[in-house]
Formats: sequence, structure tokens, C-alpha cells
Amino acid sequence: MNSMKIRRTAIAVAAAALLPFSLAACSDSGSDTKAAPTAAAGDEAKTDASTPAGEGMTGDKPFGPACAGVPKDGAGSFDGMAKDPVATAASNNPALSTLVAAVKQAGLVDTLNNAKDITVFAPTNDAFAKIPKADLDKVLADKEQLTKILTYHVVGQKLTPKQLEKGSFETLQKGMVTTTGSGEAYKANDTANVVCGNVKTANANVYIIDSVLMPK
Repeated sequence: MNSMKIRRTAIAVAAAALLPFSLAACSDSGSDTKAAPTAAAGDEAKTDASTPAGEGMTGDKPFGPACAGVPKDGAGSFDGMAKDPVATAASNNPALSTLVAAVKQAGLVDTLNNAKDITVFAPTNDAFAKIPKADLDKVLADKEQLTKILTYHVVGQKLTPKQLEKGSFETLQKGMVTTTGSGEAYKANDTANVVCGNVKTANANVYIIDSVLMPK
């Protein structure tokens, strides 16, 4: 009888000693299961915070009131112009037909198309219309003068809108053109407004302006 009591007592003591460890193990297992979704949710939150929708998509598109008149598709659209060198791209934009005719008259088509990384301030047809017809005809008939005026509209680097905020740039004509502005409102030489800016072509950034720039 004494041996039976001793054995039962030993079993009870062993069970009592093991019980806390069993409960602790169960408790740890439950904690791990519950913690996993929290960590995953945290990872998702980090991912969302590091890659917000649309980041990097703004600030690199054409802007300005005249951009609304650009065709939505085809060679004269923004996507179409981006595939062609600048003189070819301009020829597909109806608002730049006078400029294109002047570029052809001066023999500058190949010069502009073959140039690398340039900026063109491109006067609209209305910009040329501000010049008295007699004066415009005289300029168009003088290839040397026409070349000076047109190359004054070209800068030998691609300019971003940020660079136009307060800039001074040497042109292919060797004169200087100054720019001012911010946001979506910019001027060249304090006289010409950018009416459709940041237009991309295969080799140039184009800023369409409402006045013809004259070399200083």
C-alpha cells in the first residue's frame, strides 16, 4: 500500500511540474498565430506608403491653354509628335504651319531634325500674324536674316519647366534668351507667353509661344 501511494504521489508531482510548460507552449503558439497577420498588415502599409499611386506621373506632361487644340491622336498628337524629330513633328501640327514654312525656306529642316537634345520655342501661326505682312514677307525673302531669327528660337539643351522659372540660355544663333515664370505660366524674353509647354519630340522639348522672338 505504501508503495502504491508513493507511486501516485510521484505521478501527481510530475504532472504538476509539466502542466505550466504545456500551458506556456500553447500560449506561445497562439501568440505566433495572432501576430502573423499583424506583421503582414504592417508590410502592406509600408508598401502602400512607399509607392503612392501616380507618384512621378505629374509634372512631365504638356501644359497650357493651347494644348487643348492639339489633335488627340495621329501624327500631330502628343504621342505622335514624340516619335518624330522636331521639324517633322512640327509639320504635323496645324498651328505651326507658318513656322514650318519658314524653317523650310531657311533650309533648316535637316539641321533641326538631326540635332540632339535641344529646346525649341515654337511661335504659332497667330504669333507670326502679329508681324506686319510686309515685314514678314521681307524676312522670309532674306534667308540670312530668317536663319538668325529661327536659330534664336533654339537652345542646345533640353529645358525642363523648372529650368524656365528664372533662366538665361544661349541659343544656336549665339544670342541669349531669358525665361521667367512658375507652375504652368512662363514667358520668354518677357514678351512671349508659353501657351503649350513641355511638348516632347524625339530629339527636343518644345514650348509653343504666342509671339516671335527677335535676336537682341
